Amino acid sequence: MADTMTLESDELTPMGGVEPDAAWADEVRRLAEERNAVLLAHNYQLPEIQEIADHTGDSLALSRLAAASDASTIVFCGVHFMAETAKILSPDKTVLIPDARAGCSLADSITGTQLREWKAAHPGAVVVSYVNTTAEVKAETDICCTSSNAVDVVASVPADREVLFCPDQFLGAHVKRKTGRENLHIWAGECHVHAGINGPELAERAASDPDADLFIHPECGCATSALYLAGEGAVPAEKVKILSTGDMVRAARDTRASSVLVATEVGMLHQLRKAAPEIDFRAVNERASCRYMKMITPAALLRSLRVGADEVHVDEVTAERARASVRRMIEIGTPGGGE
Repeated sequence: MADTMTLESDELTPMGGVEPDAAWADEVRRLAEERNAVLLAHNYQLPEIQEIADHTGDSLALSRLAAASDASTIVFCGVHFMAETAKILSPDKTVLIPDARAGCSLADSITGTQLREWKAAHPGAVVVSYVNTTAEVKAETDICCTSSNAVDVVASVPADREVLFCPDQFLGAHVKRKTGRENLHIWAGECHVHAGINGPELAERAASDPDADLFIHPECGCATSALYLAGEGAVPAEKVKILSTGDMVRAARDTRASSVLVATEVGMLHQLRKAAPEIDFRAVNERASCRYMKMITPAALLRSLRVGADEVHVDEVTAERARASVRRMIEIGTPGGGE
Protein backbone atom coordinates (compact mmCIF):
# COMPACT_ATOMS: atom_id res chain seq x y z
CA MET A 1 0.00 0.00 0.00
CA ALA A 2 1.62 3.23 -1.20
CA ASP A 3 0.86 5.73 1.55
CA THR A 4 1.98 9.34 1.37
CA MET A 5 -1.49 10.92 1.80
CA THR A 6 -0.78 14.27 0.20
CA LEU A 7 -3.13 17.24 0.23
CA GLU A 8 -2.41 20.02 -2.26
CA SER A 9 -3.04 23.71 -1.61
CA ASP A 10 -6.08 23.87 -3.95
CA GLU A 11 -9.02 23.91 -1.57
CA LEU A 12 -10.84 21.26 -3.61
CA THR A 13 -7.93 19.04 -4.58
CA PRO A 14 -8.70 15.50 -3.36
CA MET A 15 -6.28 13.83 -0.96
CA GLY A 16 -4.02 11.45 -2.84
CA GLY A 17 -1.02 9.19 -2.43
CA VAL A 18 -2.79 5.97 -1.41
CA GLU A 19 -3.52 3.07 -3.75
CA PRO A 20 -6.73 1.11 -3.01
CA ASP A 21 -4.94 -2.24 -2.98
CA ALA A 22 -5.43 -5.26 -0.76
CA ALA A 23 -3.21 -3.82 1.98
CA TRP A 24 -5.30 -0.65 2.01
CA ALA A 25 -8.51 -2.64 2.24
CA ASP A 26 -7.13 -4.75 5.11
CA GLU A 27 -6.06 -1.63 7.01
CA VAL A 28 -9.43 0.08 6.48
CA ARG A 29 -11.30 -2.95 7.78
CA ARG A 30 -8.92 -3.29 10.77
CA LEU A 31 -9.31 0.37 11.72
CA ALA A 32 -13.08 0.26 11.27
CA GLU A 33 -13.29 -2.71 13.63
CA GLU A 34 -11.00 -0.95 16.09
CA ARG A 35 -13.26 2.12 16.10
CA ASN A 36 -16.47 0.06 16.12
CA ALA A 37 -17.38 1.95 12.96
CA VAL A 38 -19.89 1.26 10.21
CA LEU A 39 -18.75 2.43 6.77
CA LEU A 40 -21.40 3.99 4.54
CA ALA A 41 -20.91 4.88 0.87
CA HIS A 42 -23.28 6.82 -1.31
CA ASN A 43 -24.06 5.50 -4.80
CA TYR A 44 -22.03 8.33 -6.37
CA GLN A 45 -18.78 7.46 -4.60
CA LEU A 46 -15.66 6.09 -6.31
CA PRO A 47 -16.03 2.33 -7.03
CA GLU A 48 -13.24 1.41 -4.58
CA ILE A 49 -15.02 3.32 -1.81
CA GLN A 50 -18.32 1.61 -2.63
CA GLU A 51 -16.62 -1.79 -2.54
CA ILE A 52 -15.05 -1.32 0.90
CA ALA A 53 -18.26 -0.01 2.53
CA ASP A 54 -20.53 -2.02 4.80
CA HIS A 55 -23.55 -0.45 3.10
CA THR A 56 -23.99 1.39 -0.19
CA GLY A 57 -27.10 3.30 -1.19
CA ASP A 58 -28.85 6.65 -0.96
CA SER A 59 -28.15 8.94 1.96
CA LEU A 60 -31.41 8.64 3.91
CA ALA A 61 -31.50 4.86 3.70
CA LEU A 62 -27.86 4.73 4.80
CA SER A 63 -28.49 7.07 7.73
CA ARG A 64 -31.40 4.94 8.90
CA LEU A 65 -29.32 1.76 8.61
CA ALA A 66 -26.55 3.36 10.65
CA ALA A 67 -28.99 4.52 13.32
CA ALA A 68 -30.23 0.94 13.72
CA SER A 69 -26.72 -0.55 13.86
CA ASP A 70 -24.72 -1.34 17.00
CA ALA A 71 -21.75 0.71 15.75
CA SER A 72 -20.70 3.63 17.92
CA THR A 73 -19.10 5.47 14.97
CA ILE A 74 -20.51 6.23 11.53
CA VAL A 75 -18.09 6.97 8.71
CA PHE A 76 -20.15 8.55 5.94
CA CYS A 77 -18.51 8.51 2.52
CA GLY A 78 -20.63 11.12 0.82
CA VAL A 79 -21.10 14.88 1.00
CA HIS A 80 -21.52 17.01 4.10
CA PHE A 81 -25.32 17.26 4.32
CA MET A 82 -25.50 13.45 4.26
CA ALA A 83 -23.21 13.14 7.26
CA GLU A 84 -25.31 15.80 9.01
CA THR A 85 -28.44 13.71 8.39
CA ALA A 86 -26.70 10.70 9.91
CA LYS A 87 -25.85 12.79 12.98
CA ILE A 88 -29.44 14.07 13.22
CA LEU A 89 -30.75 10.49 13.28
CA SER A 90 -27.93 9.21 15.52
CA PRO A 91 -27.20 12.06 17.96
CA ASP A 92 -25.35 9.79 20.41
CA LYS A 93 -22.96 8.37 17.80
CA THR A 94 -19.73 9.81 16.47
CA VAL A 95 -20.14 10.75 12.81
CA LEU A 96 -17.11 11.22 10.57
CA ILE A 97 -16.91 12.40 6.98
CA PRO A 98 -13.53 11.53 5.45
CA ASP A 99 -13.15 15.02 3.93
CA ALA A 100 -15.19 17.88 5.38
CA ARG A 101 -14.63 19.93 2.22
CA ALA A 102 -17.03 17.65 0.33
CA GLY A 103 -19.97 19.99 -0.03
CA CYS A 104 -23.03 20.03 -2.30
CA SER A 105 -24.11 22.71 -4.76
CA LEU A 106 -27.78 21.77 -4.29
CA ALA A 107 -27.70 21.90 -0.49
CA ASP A 108 -25.81 25.19 -0.70
CA SER A 109 -28.45 26.74 -2.97
CA ILE A 110 -30.62 27.71 0.01
CA THR A 111 -29.65 28.79 3.53
CA GLY A 112 -31.63 28.84 6.72
CA THR A 113 -31.82 32.65 6.53
CA GLN A 114 -33.15 32.54 2.96
CA LEU A 115 -35.77 29.97 3.91
CA ARG A 116 -36.91 32.05 6.90
CA GLU A 117 -37.30 35.08 4.62
CA TRP A 118 -39.27 33.00 2.08
CA LYS A 119 -41.54 31.72 4.86
CA ALA A 120 -42.15 35.27 6.08
CA ALA A 121 -43.34 36.21 2.58
CA HIS A 122 -45.82 33.30 2.61
CA PRO A 123 -47.31 33.10 6.11
CA GLY A 124 -49.13 29.85 6.77
CA ALA A 125 -47.39 27.98 3.94
CA VAL A 126 -46.13 24.44 4.50
CA VAL A 127 -42.42 24.00 3.82
CA VAL A 128 -41.44 20.76 2.07
CA SER A 129 -37.68 20.31 1.76
CA TYR A 130 -35.78 17.66 -0.12
CA VAL A 131 -33.43 15.63 2.09
CA ASN A 132 -30.55 17.12 0.08
CA THR A 133 -30.43 20.12 2.42
CA THR A 134 -28.39 21.26 5.39
CA ALA A 135 -29.42 20.59 8.98
CA GLU A 136 -30.24 24.30 9.34
CA VAL A 137 -32.71 24.15 6.44
CA LYS A 138 -34.25 20.91 7.70
CA ALA A 139 -34.79 22.66 11.05
CA GLU A 140 -36.88 25.33 9.27
CA THR A 141 -38.85 22.67 7.38
CA ASP A 142 -42.29 21.24 8.14
CA ILE A 143 -41.88 17.97 6.22
CA CYS A 144 -38.84 16.53 4.44
CA CYS A 145 -39.16 14.44 1.31
CA THR A 146 -37.10 12.15 -0.88
CA SER A 147 -37.07 12.14 -4.66
CA SER A 148 -39.27 9.03 -4.68
CA ASN A 149 -41.91 10.23 -2.19
CA ALA A 150 -41.95 13.98 -2.91
CA VAL A 151 -45.25 13.67 -4.79
CA ASP A 152 -46.89 11.79 -1.89
CA VAL A 153 -45.56 14.27 0.68
CA VAL A 154 -46.88 17.29 -1.20
CA ALA A 155 -50.20 15.52 -1.85
CA SER A 156 -50.57 15.00 1.92
CA VAL A 157 -50.74 18.77 2.48
CA PRO A 158 -54.32 20.14 2.50
CA ALA A 159 -55.20 21.52 -0.94
CA ASP A 160 -55.92 25.01 0.38
CA ARG A 161 -52.47 25.40 1.97
CA GLU A 162 -49.62 26.98 0.04
CA VAL A 163 -46.52 24.80 -0.28
CA LEU A 164 -42.95 26.09 -0.42
CA PHE A 165 -40.81 23.43 -2.09
CA CYS A 166 -37.03 23.61 -1.90
CA PRO A 167 -34.33 23.50 -3.00
CA ASP A 168 -34.36 21.62 -6.32
CA GLN A 169 -36.30 23.30 -9.13
CA PHE A 170 -36.33 20.23 -11.38
CA LEU A 171 -37.69 17.92 -8.68
CA GLY A 172 -40.16 20.67 -7.79
CA ALA A 173 -41.30 20.90 -11.41
CA HIS A 174 -41.76 17.12 -11.46
CA VAL A 175 -43.91 17.30 -8.29
CA LYS A 176 -46.00 20.16 -9.67
CA ARG A 177 -46.54 18.29 -12.92
CA LYS A 178 -47.64 15.12 -11.08
CA THR A 179 -49.87 16.83 -8.51
CA GLY A 180 -51.26 19.61 -10.71
CA ARG A 181 -50.94 21.85 -7.70
CA GLU A 182 -51.04 25.58 -8.53
CA ASN A 183 -50.22 26.82 -5.02
CA LEU A 184 -46.81 25.09 -5.04
CA HIS A 185 -43.95 27.57 -5.04
CA ILE A 186 -40.56 26.24 -6.12
CA TRP A 187 -37.12 27.48 -5.02
CA ALA A 188 -34.71 28.06 -7.92
CA GLY A 189 -31.97 25.71 -6.75
CA GLU A 190 -30.20 22.93 -8.59
CA CYS A 191 -27.48 20.31 -8.47
CA HIS A 192 -24.91 21.56 -10.97
CA VAL A 193 -24.16 18.00 -12.12
CA HIS A 194 -27.77 16.96 -12.73
CA ALA A 195 -28.72 20.31 -14.23
CA GLY A 196 -25.97 19.81 -16.80
CA ILE A 197 -27.56 16.63 -18.19
CA ASN A 198 -29.64 18.30 -20.87
CA GLY A 199 -32.51 17.44 -23.17
CA PRO A 200 -30.71 17.58 -26.54
CA GLU A 201 -28.05 15.05 -25.51
CA LEU A 202 -30.72 12.77 -24.05
CA ALA A 203 -32.68 12.96 -27.32
CA GLU A 204 -29.52 12.20 -29.31
CA ARG A 205 -28.62 9.19 -27.16
CA ALA A 206 -32.19 7.88 -27.21
CA ALA A 207 -32.37 8.19 -31.00
CA SER A 208 -29.14 6.20 -31.36
CA ASP A 209 -30.48 3.38 -29.14
CA PRO A 210 -34.28 3.28 -29.58
CA ASP A 211 -34.66 0.00 -27.66
CA ALA A 212 -32.96 1.28 -24.50
CA ASP A 213 -34.78 2.06 -21.27
CA LEU A 214 -34.21 5.57 -19.93
CA PHE A 215 -33.47 5.88 -16.20
CA ILE A 216 -33.85 9.58 -15.41
CA HIS A 217 -33.18 11.18 -12.04
CA PRO A 218 -35.80 13.88 -11.28
CA GLU A 219 -33.04 16.38 -10.43
CA CYS A 220 -31.89 16.27 -14.06
CA GLY A 221 -32.39 19.14 -16.44
CA CYS A 222 -33.50 16.56 -19.01
CA ALA A 223 -36.42 15.12 -17.00
CA THR A 224 -38.98 17.32 -18.74
CA SER A 225 -37.42 16.49 -22.12
CA ALA A 226 -37.72 12.77 -21.38
CA LEU A 227 -41.44 13.11 -20.74
CA TYR A 228 -41.80 15.25 -23.86
CA LEU A 229 -40.09 12.57 -25.95
CA ALA A 230 -42.51 10.02 -24.54
CA GLY A 231 -45.50 12.28 -25.14
CA GLU A 232 -44.48 12.86 -28.75
CA GLY A 233 -43.95 9.17 -29.35
CA ALA A 234 -40.22 9.56 -30.00
CA VAL A 235 -39.60 7.15 -27.10
CA PRO A 236 -42.16 4.58 -25.87
CA ALA A 237 -43.65 5.94 -22.65
CA GLU A 238 -43.02 2.68 -20.80
CA LYS A 239 -39.30 3.07 -21.39
CA VAL A 240 -39.07 6.42 -19.60
CA LYS A 241 -38.59 5.90 -15.86
CA ILE A 242 -38.16 8.87 -13.49
CA LEU A 243 -36.31 7.29 -10.56
CA SER A 244 -34.38 8.02 -7.39
CA THR A 245 -30.95 6.42 -7.04
CA GLY A 246 -32.32 3.65 -4.84
CA ASP A 247 -35.18 2.99 -7.24
CA MET A 248 -32.71 2.79 -10.15
CA VAL A 249 -31.07 -0.26 -8.58
CA ARG A 250 -34.43 -1.97 -8.14
CA ALA A 251 -35.44 -1.07 -11.71
CA ALA A 252 -32.13 -2.46 -13.01
CA ARG A 253 -33.04 -5.88 -11.62
CA ASP A 254 -36.52 -5.75 -13.16
CA THR A 255 -35.93 -4.31 -16.62
CA ARG A 256 -36.14 -6.54 -19.65
CA ALA A 257 -34.15 -4.12 -21.81
CA SER A 258 -30.70 -5.14 -22.98
CA SER A 259 -29.40 -1.58 -22.63
CA VAL A 260 -30.23 1.35 -20.36
CA LEU A 261 -29.35 5.02 -20.73
CA VAL A 262 -28.78 6.54 -17.29
CA ALA A 263 -29.23 10.23 -16.53
CA THR A 264 -27.63 10.86 -13.16
CA GLU A 265 -24.14 11.17 -11.66
CA VAL A 266 -21.83 8.60 -13.28
CA GLY A 267 -20.92 6.90 -9.99
CA MET A 268 -24.36 5.28 -10.11
CA LEU A 269 -23.24 3.04 -12.99
CA HIS A 270 -21.13 0.90 -10.62
CA GLN A 271 -24.11 -0.27 -8.56
CA LEU A 272 -26.33 -0.71 -11.62
CA ARG A 273 -23.74 -2.90 -13.34
CA LYS A 274 -23.39 -4.98 -10.18
CA ALA A 275 -27.16 -5.36 -9.90
CA ALA A 276 -27.58 -6.49 -13.52
CA PRO A 277 -24.22 -7.32 -15.14
CA GLU A 278 -25.87 -8.67 -18.29
CA ILE A 279 -27.29 -5.22 -19.16
CA ASP A 280 -25.38 -2.46 -20.96
CA PHE A 281 -25.71 0.61 -18.72
CA ARG A 282 -24.42 3.84 -20.27
CA ALA A 283 -24.38 7.41 -19.04
CA VAL A 284 -26.39 9.99 -20.96
CA ASN A 285 -23.59 12.41 -20.07
CA GLU A 286 -20.25 10.77 -19.27
CA ARG A 287 -18.96 14.07 -17.85
CA ALA A 288 -21.63 14.13 -15.14
CA SER A 289 -19.22 13.54 -12.28
CA CYS A 290 -19.52 15.35 -8.93
CA ARG A 291 -16.11 16.56 -7.82
CA TYR A 292 -17.36 16.82 -4.24
CA MET A 293 -18.38 13.15 -4.14
CA LYS A 294 -15.02 12.20 -5.61
CA MET A 295 -13.18 14.00 -2.78
CA ILE A 296 -13.73 10.93 -0.62
CA THR A 297 -10.60 9.13 -1.79
CA PRO A 298 -8.83 6.04 -0.41
CA ALA A 299 -6.38 8.43 1.31
CA ALA A 300 -9.20 10.46 2.88
CA LEU A 301 -10.95 7.37 4.21
CA LEU A 302 -7.73 5.98 5.67
CA ARG A 303 -6.90 9.31 7.32
CA SER A 304 -10.41 9.56 8.78
CA LEU A 305 -10.19 6.14 10.39
CA ARG A 306 -6.66 6.70 11.68
CA VAL A 307 -7.13 10.10 13.33
CA GLY A 308 -10.92 10.50 13.64
CA ALA A 309 -11.20 13.18 10.95
CA ASP A 310 -13.48 14.94 10.15
CA GLU A 311 -16.12 14.81 12.87
CA VAL A 312 -19.55 16.24 12.09
CA HIS A 313 -21.47 18.18 14.73
CA VAL A 314 -25.07 19.45 14.75
CA ASP A 315 -26.22 21.49 17.74
CA GLU A 316 -28.98 19.86 19.79
CA VAL A 317 -31.71 22.40 19.09
CA THR A 318 -31.15 22.32 15.32
CA ALA A 319 -30.90 18.53 15.34
CA GLU A 320 -34.17 18.11 17.25
CA ARG A 321 -36.09 20.41 14.90
CA ALA A 322 -34.55 18.78 11.84
CA ARG A 323 -35.30 15.31 13.19
CA ALA A 324 -38.98 16.27 13.56
CA SER A 325 -39.25 17.17 9.86
CA VAL A 326 -37.74 13.82 8.87
CA ARG A 327 -40.07 11.95 11.24
CA ARG A 328 -43.13 13.67 9.76
CA MET A 329 -42.09 12.41 6.33
CA ILE A 330 -41.68 8.85 7.63
CA GLU A 331 -45.15 9.03 9.23
CA ILE A 332 -46.68 9.81 5.83
CA GLY A 333 -45.34 6.57 4.37
CA THR A 334 -42.27 4.64 3.30
CA PRO A 335 -39.55 7.17 2.41
CA GLY A 336 -38.29 5.09 -0.49
CA GLY A 337 -35.09 6.15 -2.23
CA GLY A 338 -33.44 9.22 -0.76
CA GLU A 339 -31.81 11.02 -3.65
